Amino acid sequence: MLSPFNLPDGIFLLITDELSSPADFLVHRTLISHIKEAKNAKSVVLSVSEGIERWKAIAAKSNVSLSQHITTGAVNFVDVMSHVQSSLDSGQPSLRPLFDLVNASLQSHDAPSLVILDDIASLQWIGFSLLDISRFTRALCGICRKANVTLLIRHHNVTPEEPDDLFRHVLHLCTYHLEVRPLSSGRSGSVSGEIALHPGMSTPPSAVKLIPRSSAIQYRLTDTGAVFFERGTGGGVL
Repeated sequence: MLSPFNLPDGIFLLITDELSSPADFLVHRTLISHIKEAKNAKSVVLSVSEGIERWKAIAAKSNVSLSQHITTGAVNFVDVMSHVQSSLDSGQPSLRPLFDLVNASLQSHDAPSLVILDDIASLQWIGFSLLDISRFTRALCGICRKANVTLLIRHHNVTPEEPDDLFRHVLHLCTYHLEVRPLSSGRSGSVSGEIALHPGMSTPPSAVKLIPRSSAIQYRLTDTGAVFFERGTGGGVL
């Protein structure tokens, strides 16, 4: 699903990042890989804070025309704000329209095999309560799991040393937790950050190799994405 982590399909992958080490490249990499590698792949992208033009621009760097895939129906790009703004304006915030949209997609004959929610923290910032988001996430996870669809959710970790209640909630639901962090030693010209892979509360026994913080994979961002390498290997690409 997402190299070099070799994760299986049909999981709930939680990706967390921090202000100094945003995980945009992993979220976009997942969608692009899905489009390129999965035959007749369908996907739903629920984007809270990034507009379609940014998604198109990043995909173009990997020679993927997102516009074309949206036109053919391979990618259903959903501007979350356009679907929830009226409920926010009315003073009765509701994520039901988003859930109904994804549920309808999963019930169709050409159902998607990937659902991306980018990002869940912004839902809280724009006015949804922890209870609203928790119920929505649990329901979304449930229908994706039932349909054996891969669910990817990104959460911005504003206080990494003091995880918030929303993080605890999604951690309880996820299969794996991919943690993107800045270098503990500070900024480096050749290393952009590091990534650890942890089990979630619903992780089954499997052959997936977990990556603790002590042996985190490092990465360097490039114009077209990112390269990954083992710590101390001088940037040898995995």
